[in-house]
Amino acid sequence: MVKDQRAKNIICDFDQEQFQHDLIDWFQTVQRDLPWRKDKDPYKVWVSEIMLQQTKVDTVIPYFNRFIDKFPTLDDLAAADEQEVLKAWEGLGYYSRARNLQNAVKEVAAEYNSKVPDTSEELASLKGVGPYTKGAILSIAYNLPEPAVDGNVMRVMSRVLLIDDDIAKSKTRRIFEDCVKEVIPETNPSDFNQGLMELGALVCTPTKPSCLLCPVQNHCRAFSEGMQQDLPIKTKGKKQKSVKYMAFLLVDTDGNYLIEQRPDKGLLASLWQFPMAPLAETDEEHAGNWFTQVYGLKIDSLVKVDTIKHVFSHLIWEIDVFAGAIVSGGLTSERAKFVSRKELESYPFPVSHQKILKHID
Repeated sequence: MVKDQRAKNIICDFDQEQFQHDLIDWFQTVQRDLPWRKDKDPYKVWVSEIMLQQTKVDTVIPYFNRFIDKFPTLDDLAAADEQEVLKAWEGLGYYSRARNLQNAVKEVAAEYNSKVPDTSEELASLKGVGPYTKGAILSIAYNLPEPAVDGNVMRVMSRVLLIDDDIAKSKTRRIFEDCVKEVIPETNPSDFNQGLMELGALVCTPTKPSCLLCPVQNHCRAFSEGMQQDLPIKTKGKKQKSVKYMAFLLVDTDGNYLIEQRPDKGLLASLWQFPMAPLAETDEEHAGNWFTQVYGLKIDSLVKVDTIKHVFSHLIWEIDVFAGAIVSGGLTSERAKFVSRKELESYPFPVSHQKILKHID
């Protein structure tokens, strides 16, 4: 029974059984051959869903395969060094996903005998497992009738059921969860939820949806009203803040490069980078003095070699990259170290600083 009266009104007079049949039949016919679908292992489903958060399927596939090759079981991931995990995640972004995943996996290994929980309450208690990830694991891996509502699913259901609530608001997700909970079948919730996800990825796309190819077109209220292009409703977020930096690609007399580890918390926590200075604190003319004060090292004249722009969800980094040599001094920063060119390959760097690596011979 749908608790929310609004959701109950929305699904009134909706042919749930035929919708289920049409969607599942289509999915079983056209589904993509994705590596995490091969055996529906709860651990692999979990890893894939975390990777797929704000990342496209085509991007995730090679990362998923390499990650599973390196950590084939839940216990392998639980026992791994965090830096090793971050290195395997390097390039995917949103690194807190990797840390939360490993912390949760450690809890499963310790508290649940290395078996991914199959109850809503236990899964929801794990770090980084929100309503969508919980629903995906329960429905896909354990075939339980739990909603798994992400942006794709909200887009599909907003059109199918003609829901014009703003999906940018957190309270709207509950309406979609209640609606999906009502229409999801008891017999095959795994293929139903995956069908909704697949439909959103392949047919019911954000712009120019392929309505003439849609297997549930007859059920789509937005299509019948000619409103499919107008849904879902989503207000724009805040404008991204732009921050400018100087980054230093510096080598000492032994041919080693200076890198530093970012703080343990916050943006890109615990990853490694080449030293950076906010332009709010210094500029090209005074960079040498700033560097000596912060790192205890003296550098020769700097040469600008690149400008890098990297866009996060909430801000933009604009980085001017300068190369130079360290001529004297003793390193005073506890989070910095010198490493050889070969050793650089073993440290996890964010994408912005991976781009700096191309300037090393």
